[in-house]
Amino acid sequence: MTPSMIDSFRKNRWFTALFGFAGLLLVIFVLLPVVSTIVGTRWVSIWQAVIDPEVQSALGVTFVAALWATLLVALGGVPLAYLLARTDFRGKSWVTGLINLPIVIPHTTAGIALLLVFGRQSFMGKFLGGLGLSFVDDLPGIVIGMAFVSLPFLVSNAREAFELVDPELERIALTEGASAWQAFYHVTLPLAWRGVVAGALMMWGRGISEFGAVVILAYHPKTIPVLVYERFYSFGLAAAQPVSVLLILASLLVFLLVQVLARLRDPA
Repeated sequence: MTPSMIDSFRKNRWFTALFGFAGLLLVIFVLLPVVSTIVGTRWVSIWQAVIDPEVQSALGVTFVAALWATLLVALGGVPLAYLLARTDFRGKSWVTGLINLPIVIPHTTAGIALLLVFGRQSFMGKFLGGLGLSFVDDLPGIVIGMAFVSLPFLVSNAREAFELVDPELERIALTEGASAWQAFYHVTLPLAWRGVVAGALMMWGRGISEFGAVVILAYHPKTIPVLVYERFYSFGLAAAQPVSVLLILASLLVFLLVQVLARLRDPA
């Protein structure tokens, strides 16, 4: 090894060490609150939260509402993700930007905006109310609040998954006599399903953690984030901490499932 190569290696080593240290600080910043919350909570308190009827009700509402939000968004989100991955059209960048807009809108503001559209005095609220569908302080309100803030996760991940599928495979299916729907269902979707499901899991996980939009549109029935806020505001940190642990554990489960799907998609 020549002196110049040794010198270059040393410089790169310091460069890597510096960047590694900076990245490590960020990882610690994320891990420290999570670990301290779990470790600093007595398991007896967590178990008491698990068997608490109010907590059980909030968990059920949260998980069911997030599931409905994910399923409803998937009906339009998966086709839209496919079109964004496969076609070019005027205004495509604007559509992509609009889909990602909920990420940058403050979620309390999103709740106000949804209330203006689906509130009891709005045109849409009155129309849907006549059909027996209420959004203010009702489960459908929680669903649309979760759907609005978390839909970019499903659409973006599904789009990326479809982009990774070779379009030539679809063209071969079409030349063999398959329809566009058959090519999508039998060729593209089986190859992209892991990314689509990962996006759905991320959307579901983001939905169960939503507070700002939900608390404005539908304080009742209570979701877990709303219950955490209520107990912290009314009774202090000790009362909110066990319920927070349950929400963290649910989020970690979603994270692990997404990682497993990512490994299945790309074993390397």
